[in-house]
Amino acid sequence: MQPWAQGLGLPSSTEILIMPSEILEATLSTETPQPVAGLVGSPDWNWKQILSARTGEEALVVVLASIQDPGNLGTIVRSAEAFGASGILCLPGTVNPWNPKAVRASAGSVFRVPVLSVTQEEALERLRKAGVRVLATAVEGAQAADNVDLDGPIAVLIGNEGNGVPTRLAAEADGALTIPCPGPVESLNAAVATSVLLYEAARQRAAKRTPKSRGGAR
Repeated sequence: MQPWAQGLGLPSSTEILIMPSEILEATLSTETPQPVAGLVGSPDWNWKQILSARTGEEALVVVLASIQDPGNLGTIVRSAEAFGASGILCLPGTVNPWNPKAVRASAGSVFRVPVLSVTQEEALERLRKAGVRVLATAVEGAQAADNVDLDGPIAVLIGNEGNGVPTRLAAEADGALTIPCPGPVESLNAAVATSVLLYEAARQRAAKRTPKSRGGAR
């Protein structure tokens, strides 16, 4: 390893290549790439990791149904790490989490948050077997997220950017929740909605773990 790279914390077996910028730029897909790139293997996640909360809380799983925008997926993975989600399930029709744009949008979170690509049948069977309550997102006919108990083991179903959660999949859920929007918009971007719901779940869980101070005069 080159002396200048020894302080980067890389394994001693890491191969480092120095090349002209034009060759590097021709290799990468971005229009204005950074002057450094890495080739790494993707983590091999499993169901045990998906259902094991990293923060010591109950499982908090995000289930993505046909999310097609890689930027949305990457942002969701980043928010999942920020708010302590235990993992993400990608149902058929969802963009590959290792899509270059998804990886960039995740800002590295895709290497730390368990992500599995599974069928709808496997997802529902495994979640129910583990005692995880499945909640679908909806615009109408659903409870406001802040009125739903998100403290226990739950999985949140996030639907396609244009069509939402498929009707048949939503029918399999244990309930539905929504984000009230006082402004004149019909719905939120999939990544924004997921981020808001994960924040609400994290807020509720933190509130229930924080001892309440006793009032009264001294």
